[in-house]
Amino acid sequence: MSLIANLFGHSPIRPMQEHMRAAVECARQILPLFEEMVAGDMAAVATRRQEIDRLEHEADRIKNEIRSHLPKRMFLAVERRDMLEILDYQDSIADVAQDIAELADMRSMVVPKQLASAFLELVRSVVTACEQAERVINELDELVETGFRGREVARVDEMIEELSRMESTTDDFEERVQRLLFGIEDELGISTIFWYKLIEDVGGMADYAERVGNRLRLLTAN
Repeated sequence: MSLIANLFGHSPIRPMQEHMRAAVECARQILPLFEEMVAGDMAAVATRRQEIDRLEHEADRIKNEIRSHLPKRMFLAVERRDMLEILDYQDSIADVAQDIAELADMRSMVVPKQLASAFLELVRSVVTACEQAERVINELDELVETGFRGREVARVDEMIEELSRMESTTDDFEERVQRLLFGIEDELGISTIFWYKLIEDVGGMADYAERVGNRLRLLTAN
């Protein structure tokens, strides 16, 4: 039996947590990727892209197992549709990380020195938000066991509020990088388009992390 089949034998929640762990590991790889882009080490960027591809494929494998085995209703508390929606948001974190690495590698993108410090701040903030979303999902089994009632709900709501604050912080960092980019558009020429795309994608990972939390909050509110 596969690992996922064994996990489902004990709890249908654990595979969701395994998938989130894989997705967030993809996000974590974005920080060293950008450090390598700042350094202009394109060989390291190519190697990092391969690692992110490997992690994203693992996340896809877990996702497909979940979709194949997820019960229509779990513990009379969570609808299959709800879990699949959360799964899609989780998977988008991994997908976007892969897109970022692909673009950076294919275009040999070296971070302009004017953007380097602010860009790294943005990436660190995004990774922090993704890790907070993982902590939220790690509470899912406790929520199910308590029937989405009591102190556990209040505790998870606080965690989701913190996740929302983290995502707002990433928005501020994203705007800062964009403003810096405005100032060097003429210098970058056509490459400016791709830098705006990269900034948007990096911030998008935090957006998906927040959606994971917000979707879970809807379950606790019902």
